[in-house]
Amino acid sequence: MGSWLTCLVISWFYLIFLGDLGHSVYPEEPNFKAAVENDYKYAEPTVMIALLVRNKAYVLPWFFGHLEKLNYPKKRVSIWIRSDHNEDDTASILRKWTEANRDVYHHVDMVIDESAKKYEDAEGPLDWSDERFDRVITLREEAVQATRKAWADYLFMLDADIVLENPNTLALLIDAKQPIVAPMLNASIGETYSNFWGGMDETGYYKRVPSYFDILERKVKGIFEVPMVHSALLIDMHLLVSEKLTYSKPPGYSGPHDDIIIFARNVRDAGMVMHIMNSEYFGIVMVPLEKHNTLEQEGQHFDFVRLEAIVDRPELIKSPHIEVTYPTQTKLGFDQIYMINLVRRPIRRERMYNIFKIIGIEAKTVNAVDGKALNDTYLKELGVQMMKGYADPYHNRPLTMGEIGCFLSHFFIWEEIVKNGHKESIVFEDDVRFGPYFKTKLKNLMNDVGKTVKDWDLIYLGRKRLHKDEEKFVDGTSSLVWPSYSYWTISYIISLQGAQKLLNQKPLTKMVPVDEYLPIMFNMHPQEKWVANFSPRNLITLSAEPLLVEPTHYTGEPNYISDTEDSFVVRPDEEVTQSDKSTKEEL
Repeated sequence: MGSWLTCLVISWFYLIFLGDLGHSVYPEEPNFKAAVENDYKYAEPTVMIALLVRNKAYVLPWFFGHLEKLNYPKKRVSIWIRSDHNEDDTASILRKWTEANRDVYHHVDMVIDESAKKYEDAEGPLDWSDERFDRVITLREEAVQATRKAWADYLFMLDADIVLENPNTLALLIDAKQPIVAPMLNASIGETYSNFWGGMDETGYYKRVPSYFDILERKVKGIFEVPMVHSALLIDMHLLVSEKLTYSKPPGYSGPHDDIIIFARNVRDAGMVMHIMNSEYFGIVMVPLEKHNTLEQEGQHFDFVRLEAIVDRPELIKSPHIEVTYPTQTKLGFDQIYMINLVRRPIRRERMYNIFKIIGIEAKTVNAVDGKALNDTYLKELGVQMMKGYADPYHNRPLTMGEIGCFLSHFFIWEEIVKNGHKESIVFEDDVRFGPYFKTKLKNLMNDVGKTVKDWDLIYLGRKRLHKDEEKFVDGTSSLVWPSYSYWTISYIISLQGAQKLLNQKPLTKMVPVDEYLPIMFNMHPQEKWVANFSPRNLITLSAEPLLVEPTHYTGEPNYISDTEDSFVVRPDEEVTQSDKSTKEEL
């Protein structure tokens, strides 16, 4: 009883005495502030980049070169690579790259299966056989599961035969805030292929629709819903619905045995949609070759992509971690290959040097006769006289100094061919754009020539066709035509006897533009008064069809420059410097 009373008294004491003192013992209650949105910077979302790589040694240096240049924090990116059945140097390249970048990215996971080089049911390395599709479907599903296991926010599924030239590609796709979105990639060859479909029929096969070309040609720009994207696609993995995504065949599936079609079906079944973004230029996707084609041909295909980049946009970026072996530069079986370039056009010269390095061409640089440095004194020394009655068909003007310089540049080459006894030579001007598979097509062309027109004098590799509907194929060939009236001398093959025929006419004494002189000499020029000044007109001339080269730019296009038209007509007598006269001596 006593102890109970004692506890009660003590409790009363604390409540009364210490409770009153508490206001003076303890500080005032804190003044809490309402929560406001913080201004801390958040880290970028995490991304798993999944790569399936097979027989892609020809493209990997540039694929990785541009991957490394993506404007996205590498420590927020994991790399997942799977490779198998390689017949080229793909495995070695992958090992070198991953070794150099293992600590650069958040994580690098690579597995290379070297148990076999070929699929047993495949007819060649480019054949998409059932076994190959099975393997790809399995690996893509593994990539999806690996992304989920890593809790990555996004899966960026990439094929290794693309080049993402736009460094902002990944950031732009994430900013699009779409469940599945792909950057629209331009075709490596042609104009109608890309990494999306505009339509799909009920069985899952491709269906062409008019809106496809509006997107492809960027007549409309933005982000558009499409039934299929492939080769490069970003998947938002932190959407709840993404848990349903799979590359595995759904129950009862009887459609095409194709990974991208199966995935598109599963996307649709999950209630999701795919999108394509074409707001900017993003890069290139390789157009698939046929199963009978070879890895060498696929490599030449990509060489064309590199050549086009040199002409149209910045040169493709190579990864510094991968060495590249260029083909041995040769004359391709010809006695000489000439490249005509004005000294004051160094950018063109370097561009041609890069092109020759990629293709494997050993060419002799010819310093062109510069029309801006010509005058009457020098022309008289050479015996140059304008053909009486000549007037440009379009501008009704006499020859420009640029046209005279162009003629002399070719004329001096013809003289060297005869002097040195070169039986077969190629001439390039410095503003040419090479077509795909140039070396292969050139070899086939010369084989056709050797079987059909053995006494040829000149073969156009590039020209402006003025009456194409009048031209007929050489009997027994599908690569050679008998040319009609044509312009341009951007590239041609010339024989020793052809060069001699052109010199025999003493054309400097009755000069016309060189691209008028050639059709006069193979007797297909419409101006009878001009033609009458030359005889015999017996230059046996052929032309590649289709053409193997084209001009880099056409009249009116951006970056078009003419060094023949944009120059003065014959100007008053002025002293000629020694450098002006050196061109002929340097040949």
